[in-house]
Amino acid sequence: MPPQAAPPAPARPAPAAFVPAPYGRTTGYAPPPEALVETTTRLRPVRDRRSAGRTAAAAACAVLGFGLIGGALAGVWLAASEPGRPAEPVGYAEARELWHNAPVDALFPQTLPGPGAGPGAADRTWTRIVVAPDAPCSPAVLAKGLLAAVEPLGCERVLRATYTDATASSVITVGLVFTRADATAQRTLGEGLTARLGQDVPPALSGPSTVAARFGDRQRASWWTSAPVDIPVVVTAVSGFADGRAVDAPQPADKATAKGRTDAVAQSGLGHEAKGITERLERLLRTTATAAAKEKKAR
Repeated sequence: MPPQAAPPAPARPAPAAFVPAPYGRTTGYAPPPEALVETTTRLRPVRDRRSAGRTAAAAACAVLGFGLIGGALAGVWLAASEPGRPAEPVGYAEARELWHNAPVDALFPQTLPGPGAGPGAADRTWTRIVVAPDAPCSPAVLAKGLLAAVEPLGCERVLRATYTDATASSVITVGLVFTRADATAQRTLGEGLTARLGQDVPPALSGPSTVAARFGDRQRASWWTSAPVDIPVVVTAVSGFADGRAVDAPQPADKATAKGRTDAVAQSGLGHEAKGITERLERLLRTTATAAAKEKKAR
Protein backbone atom coordinates (compact mmCIF):
# COMPACT_ATOMS: atom_id res chain seq x y z
CA MET A 1 0.00 0.00 0.00
CA PRO A 2 1.47 3.38 -0.96
CA PRO A 3 2.09 5.76 1.94
CA GLN A 4 -0.65 8.27 2.56
CA ALA A 5 0.12 11.95 2.02
CA ALA A 6 0.24 14.09 5.14
CA PRO A 7 -2.83 16.31 5.57
CA PRO A 8 -2.22 19.92 4.50
CA ALA A 9 -1.28 22.36 7.26
CA PRO A 10 -4.10 24.73 8.23
CA ALA A 11 -3.80 28.10 6.55
CA ARG A 12 -2.73 30.94 8.76
CA PRO A 13 -5.32 33.66 9.11
CA ALA A 14 -4.47 36.90 7.36
CA PRO A 15 -3.39 39.67 9.71
CA ALA A 16 -6.18 42.02 10.61
CA ALA A 17 -6.07 45.43 8.97
CA PHE A 18 -5.25 48.32 11.23
CA VAL A 19 -8.30 50.44 12.01
CA PRO A 20 -7.80 53.74 13.87
CA ALA A 21 -9.62 53.90 17.18
CA PRO A 22 -12.37 56.52 17.61
CA TYR A 23 -11.93 59.45 19.92
CA GLY A 24 -11.35 58.25 23.46
CA ARG A 25 -10.09 54.76 22.56
CA THR A 26 -6.45 53.76 22.46
CA THR A 27 -5.12 52.03 19.34
CA GLY A 28 -3.71 48.97 21.09
CA TYR A 29 -0.28 50.48 21.54
CA ALA A 30 1.45 48.87 24.51
CA PRO A 31 3.93 51.28 26.13
CA PRO A 32 7.09 49.88 27.68
CA PRO A 33 6.93 49.05 31.40
CA GLU A 34 8.68 52.28 32.35
CA ALA A 35 6.15 54.43 30.47
CA LEU A 36 3.88 56.83 32.34
CA VAL A 37 0.45 55.62 33.41
CA GLU A 38 -2.38 56.91 31.27
CA THR A 39 -6.05 57.32 32.16
CA THR A 40 -8.13 57.29 28.98
CA THR A 41 -11.92 57.43 28.99
CA ARG A 42 -13.84 55.59 26.29
CA LEU A 43 -15.77 58.17 24.32
CA ARG A 44 -18.36 58.33 21.57
CA PRO A 45 -17.57 56.28 18.43
CA VAL A 46 -16.63 57.75 15.08
CA ARG A 47 -19.72 58.18 12.93
CA ASP A 48 -20.21 55.83 9.98
CA ARG A 49 -20.13 57.97 6.86
CA ARG A 50 -21.73 55.17 4.80
CA SER A 51 -24.93 54.86 6.81
CA ALA A 52 -28.21 54.03 5.11
CA GLY A 53 -29.58 57.46 5.97
CA ARG A 54 -26.80 59.20 4.11
CA THR A 55 -27.22 56.89 1.14
CA ALA A 56 -30.90 57.71 0.94
CA ALA A 57 -30.19 61.42 1.24
CA ALA A 58 -27.67 61.23 -1.58
CA ALA A 59 -30.20 59.47 -3.80
CA ALA A 60 -32.82 62.12 -3.06
CA CYS A 61 -30.38 64.89 -3.96
CA ALA A 62 -29.67 63.20 -7.29
CA VAL A 63 -33.39 63.13 -8.11
CA LEU A 64 -33.75 66.85 -7.52
CA GLY A 65 -31.58 67.50 -10.55
CA PHE A 66 -29.60 70.33 -11.94
CA GLY A 67 -32.06 73.03 -10.91
CA LEU A 68 -31.11 72.88 -7.24
CA ILE A 69 -27.44 72.50 -8.12
CA GLY A 70 -27.61 75.69 -10.13
CA GLY A 71 -29.33 77.45 -7.26
CA ALA A 72 -26.67 76.30 -4.80
CA LEU A 73 -23.90 77.52 -7.08
CA ALA A 74 -25.63 80.86 -7.40
CA GLY A 75 -25.76 81.12 -3.63
CA VAL A 76 -22.04 80.41 -3.37
CA TRP A 77 -21.24 83.06 -5.98
CA LEU A 78 -23.39 85.64 -4.19
CA ALA A 79 -21.81 84.84 -0.82
CA ALA A 80 -18.33 85.12 -2.29
CA SER A 81 -19.22 88.48 -3.80
CA GLU A 82 -20.28 89.96 -0.47
CA PRO A 83 -17.71 92.56 0.60
CA GLY A 84 -15.70 91.70 3.71
CA ARG A 85 -16.72 88.05 3.72
CA PRO A 86 -13.62 85.88 3.23
CA ALA A 87 -13.86 82.48 1.60
CA GLU A 88 -13.48 79.52 3.94
CA PRO A 89 -9.96 78.04 3.95
CA VAL A 90 -9.47 74.47 2.76
CA GLY A 91 -10.56 72.07 5.49
CA TYR A 92 -12.54 74.69 7.42
CA ALA A 93 -15.86 72.85 7.21
CA GLU A 94 -14.23 69.48 7.87
CA ALA A 95 -12.54 70.84 11.01
CA ARG A 96 -15.96 71.41 12.59
CA GLU A 97 -16.59 67.67 12.56
CA LEU A 98 -13.23 66.42 13.81
CA TRP A 99 -14.44 66.14 17.38
CA HIS A 100 -16.50 63.06 16.43
CA ASN A 101 -14.92 61.99 13.12
CA ALA A 102 -11.22 61.81 14.04
CA PRO A 103 -9.50 59.13 16.18
CA VAL A 104 -8.21 60.22 19.56
CA ASP A 105 -4.59 59.73 18.47
CA ALA A 106 -5.12 62.13 15.57
CA LEU A 107 -6.29 64.91 17.88
CA PHE A 108 -4.21 64.12 20.98
CA PRO A 109 -1.17 62.04 19.96
CA GLN A 110 0.22 59.71 22.62
CA THR A 111 3.59 61.44 22.17
CA LEU A 112 3.85 65.02 20.92
CA PRO A 113 7.32 66.32 19.94
CA GLY A 114 8.13 69.99 20.43
CA PRO A 115 11.45 70.86 18.75
CA GLY A 116 12.67 74.20 20.05
CA ALA A 117 9.56 74.68 22.21
CA GLY A 118 11.33 75.11 25.55
CA PRO A 119 13.33 77.95 27.10
CA GLY A 120 16.30 78.88 24.96
CA ALA A 121 14.80 76.90 22.06
CA ALA A 122 15.32 73.63 23.95
CA ASP A 123 13.50 70.60 22.60
CA ARG A 124 10.43 69.29 24.37
CA THR A 125 8.52 66.00 24.24
CA TRP A 126 5.09 65.62 25.81
CA THR A 127 3.40 62.33 26.72
CA ARG A 128 -0.37 61.99 27.01
CA ILE A 129 -1.51 60.72 30.42
CA VAL A 130 -5.23 61.62 30.61
CA VAL A 131 -8.07 61.86 28.08
CA ALA A 132 -11.45 63.15 29.24
CA PRO A 133 -14.87 62.39 27.72
CA ASP A 134 -16.08 64.86 25.11
CA ALA A 135 -18.23 67.40 26.91
CA PRO A 136 -20.77 70.14 26.22
CA CYS A 137 -19.60 73.73 26.52
CA SER A 138 -20.04 74.59 30.20
CA PRO A 139 -18.19 76.22 33.13
CA ALA A 140 -16.95 72.75 34.13
CA VAL A 141 -14.67 72.54 31.09
CA LEU A 142 -14.27 76.17 29.92
CA ALA A 143 -13.13 79.33 31.64
CA LYS A 144 -15.91 81.88 32.13
CA GLY A 145 -14.68 84.48 29.64
CA LEU A 146 -14.01 81.99 26.87
CA LEU A 147 -17.40 80.37 27.37
CA ALA A 148 -19.09 83.77 26.99
CA ALA A 149 -17.06 84.44 23.83
CA VAL A 150 -17.85 81.17 22.02
CA GLU A 151 -21.48 80.59 23.04
CA PRO A 152 -22.88 83.17 20.57
CA LEU A 153 -20.91 81.46 17.78
CA GLY A 154 -22.50 78.08 18.44
CA CYS A 155 -20.23 76.11 20.73
CA GLU A 156 -20.34 72.44 19.71
CA ARG A 157 -18.11 70.35 21.97
CA VAL A 158 -15.00 70.43 24.14
CA LEU A 159 -12.28 67.78 24.11
CA ARG A 160 -9.53 67.75 26.75
CA ALA A 161 -6.40 65.81 27.57
CA THR A 162 -3.46 66.20 29.94
CA TYR A 163 0.21 65.72 29.02
CA THR A 164 3.45 65.68 30.96
CA ASP A 165 6.97 66.56 29.89
CA ALA A 166 9.82 64.06 29.49
CA THR A 167 10.96 64.57 33.09
CA ALA A 168 7.41 64.24 34.51
CA SER A 169 7.98 67.47 36.41
CA SER A 170 5.26 69.50 34.69
CA VAL A 171 1.70 68.74 33.56
CA ILE A 172 -0.31 70.50 30.86
CA THR A 173 -4.05 70.27 30.22
CA VAL A 174 -4.98 71.05 26.62
CA GLY A 175 -8.47 71.75 25.30
CA LEU A 176 -10.04 71.82 21.84
CA VAL A 177 -13.23 73.91 21.66
CA PHE A 178 -15.18 73.26 18.46
CA THR A 179 -17.60 75.97 17.27
CA ARG A 180 -19.93 76.78 14.35
CA ALA A 181 -18.21 80.12 13.70
CA ASP A 182 -17.90 81.25 10.08
CA ALA A 183 -14.57 82.49 8.75
CA THR A 184 -15.29 86.14 9.58
CA ALA A 185 -16.36 85.43 13.16
CA GLN A 186 -13.38 83.14 13.70
CA ARG A 187 -10.97 85.83 12.53
CA THR A 188 -12.52 88.37 14.90
CA LEU A 189 -12.47 85.89 17.78
CA GLY A 190 -8.78 85.15 17.37
CA GLU A 191 -7.49 88.72 17.47
CA GLY A 192 -5.58 89.05 20.76
CA LEU A 193 -7.80 86.48 22.42
CA THR A 194 -5.67 85.75 25.50
CA ALA A 195 -5.16 89.45 26.21
CA ARG A 196 -8.87 90.22 25.77
CA LEU A 197 -9.91 87.46 28.14
CA GLY A 198 -7.61 88.71 30.91
CA GLN A 199 -7.15 86.31 33.85
CA ASP A 200 -9.33 83.69 32.19
CA VAL A 201 -7.37 80.59 33.18
CA PRO A 202 -8.61 77.28 31.67
CA PRO A 203 -9.63 74.52 34.10
CA ALA A 204 -7.09 71.80 34.89
CA LEU A 205 -7.76 68.12 34.14
CA SER A 206 -6.28 65.76 36.74
CA GLY A 207 -5.85 62.01 36.43
CA PRO A 208 -5.95 59.54 39.33
CA SER A 209 -2.85 57.35 39.61
CA THR A 210 -0.96 59.56 37.14
CA VAL A 211 1.56 62.37 37.60
CA ALA A 212 -1.40 64.74 37.14
CA ALA A 213 -3.22 63.35 40.19
CA ARG A 214 -2.68 66.59 42.14
CA PHE A 215 -3.22 68.99 39.24
CA GLY A 216 -6.13 71.23 40.24
CA ASP A 217 -7.18 74.87 40.10
CA ARG A 218 -4.62 75.99 42.71
CA GLN A 219 -1.80 74.30 40.79
CA ARG A 220 -2.38 76.21 37.54
CA ALA A 221 0.71 78.28 36.78
CA SER A 222 0.65 79.46 33.15
CA TRP A 223 -1.79 79.26 30.27
CA TRP A 224 -2.44 80.20 26.65
CA THR A 225 -5.57 80.45 24.50
CA SER A 226 -5.56 80.69 20.72
CA ALA A 227 -8.18 80.78 17.95
CA PRO A 228 -6.49 80.11 14.58
CA VAL A 229 -8.17 81.92 11.68
CA ASP A 230 -8.29 78.92 9.35
CA ILE A 231 -10.17 76.38 11.52
CA PRO A 232 -13.26 76.95 13.74
CA VAL A 233 -11.57 75.68 16.90
CA VAL A 234 -10.18 77.37 20.00
CA VAL A 235 -7.09 75.71 21.49
CA THR A 236 -6.31 76.16 25.18
CA ALA A 237 -3.50 74.98 27.42
CA VAL A 238 -2.78 75.39 31.12
CA SER A 239 0.41 74.15 32.79
CA GLY A 240 1.52 73.48 36.34
CA PHE A 241 4.02 71.63 38.51
CA ALA A 242 3.57 67.87 38.78
CA ASP A 243 4.47 67.85 42.48
CA GLY A 244 1.18 69.56 43.38
CA ARG A 245 2.61 72.87 44.58
CA ALA A 246 0.16 75.78 44.58
CA VAL A 247 0.72 78.92 42.52
CA ASP A 248 -0.64 82.21 43.86
CA ALA A 249 -0.69 84.18 40.59
CA PRO A 250 -0.94 82.25 37.30
CA GLN A 251 0.63 84.05 34.33
CA PRO A 252 -0.30 84.06 30.65
CA ALA A 253 2.42 82.45 28.56
CA ASP A 254 3.57 85.67 26.90
CA LYS A 255 4.41 87.14 30.32
CA ALA A 256 5.87 83.93 31.73
CA THR A 257 8.27 83.74 28.77
CA ALA A 258 9.37 87.38 28.83
CA LYS A 259 13.09 88.08 29.18
CA GLY A 260 14.40 88.92 32.63
CA ARG A 261 11.78 86.96 34.59
CA THR A 262 13.26 85.16 37.61
CA ASP A 263 10.17 83.73 39.34
CA ALA A 264 9.62 79.98 39.62
CA VAL A 265 6.98 79.82 36.87
CA ALA A 266 9.23 81.58 34.37
CA GLN A 267 12.37 79.69 35.35
CA SER A 268 10.62 76.32 35.08
CA GLY A 269 9.51 77.00 31.50
CA LEU A 270 5.81 76.49 32.22
CA GLY A 271 4.93 79.40 29.93
CA HIS A 272 6.90 77.77 27.12
CA GLU A 273 5.09 74.49 27.83
CA ALA A 274 1.63 76.07 27.53
CA LYS A 275 2.33 78.07 24.40
CA GLY A 276 4.46 75.39 22.72
CA ILE A 277 1.90 72.61 23.04
CA THR A 278 -0.88 74.95 21.86
CA GLU A 279 1.03 75.74 18.68
CA ARG A 280 1.70 72.04 17.99
CA LEU A 281 -1.94 71.08 18.41
CA GLU A 282 -3.00 73.89 16.07
CA ARG A 283 -0.71 72.55 13.36
CA LEU A 284 -1.96 69.04 13.92
CA LEU A 285 -5.61 70.11 13.64
CA ARG A 286 -4.86 72.06 10.47
CA THR A 287 -3.13 69.07 8.89
CA THR A 288 -5.92 66.66 9.90
CA ALA A 289 -8.66 68.97 8.57
CA THR A 290 -6.86 69.54 5.26
CA ALA A 291 -6.39 65.79 4.82
CA ALA A 292 -10.10 65.22 5.48
CA ALA A 293 -10.99 67.83 2.86
CA LYS A 294 -8.74 66.22 0.26
CA GLU A 295 -10.18 62.79 1.02
CA LYS A 296 -13.71 64.14 0.62
CA LYS A 297 -12.84 65.77 -2.70
CA ALA A 298 -11.27 62.56 -3.99
CA ARG A 299 -14.43 60.50 -3.47
